[in-house]
Amino acid sequence: MVSASDWGSEGRRFKSGRPDGMRDEPGTRAVLTVPNALSFARILLIPLVVYLLLSEGSEAAGLLLWGFVSATDWVDGAIARRTGQVSDLGKILDPTADRLVIAAGLLAIVARGAFPLWAALLILVRDGLVLFAGLLLLAMRRNRIDVRWIGKVSTFGLMVGVPLIAWGHFGLPLPAAATALGWTFFAVGIVEYYVATVLYVGDLRRAFAR
Repeated sequence: MVSASDWGSEGRRFKSGRPDGMRDEPGTRAVLTVPNALSFARILLIPLVVYLLLSEGSEAAGLLLWGFVSATDWVDGAIARRTGQVSDLGKILDPTADRLVIAAGLLAIVARGAFPLWAALLILVRDGLVLFAGLLLLAMRRNRIDVRWIGKVSTFGLMVGVPLIAWGHFGLPLPAAATALGWTFFAVGIVEYYVATVLYVGDLRRAFAR
């Protein structure tokens, strides 16, 4: 529901084809699959991302690695669907890895004073609530809500904007341009983020009502 795993088209918003947005693709109990291994790898990279962001002189490497790990969040889900390796563990692991990667990077740059806490909370609180609701739906109904196009676009915008803002505050090359561009991406992305949230609330209500 929340992870860019967040990339697609509005015309085919729900890959299951169901108009209520519920996805009920079967999942195996397999653990050792390629998609799960990729999700685990992304989680294992989190300490390195945080270390680089918190260390003096390695901020650029940390931001680039954080952006790379965040941008690849669609890979594990796409491989799982195309290879028939959708698993019950993967349904939980994929979105959890996505949120952990974003949250860890945000907390690190907030701790360094490179990103304001209020802006980070706009992302973290929303992500936490949506992730909890999605996992609850999966546990109770064995279904999940597919990601909307606007959710994918907003996540992309935020994951471009936030590192750019931090880049500028770290005093890396072209700080003024990076900061201005970053806040532009953030402003547009956060509005779309909450528009998507309102739509997801409707999807969840219909899913739980079934």
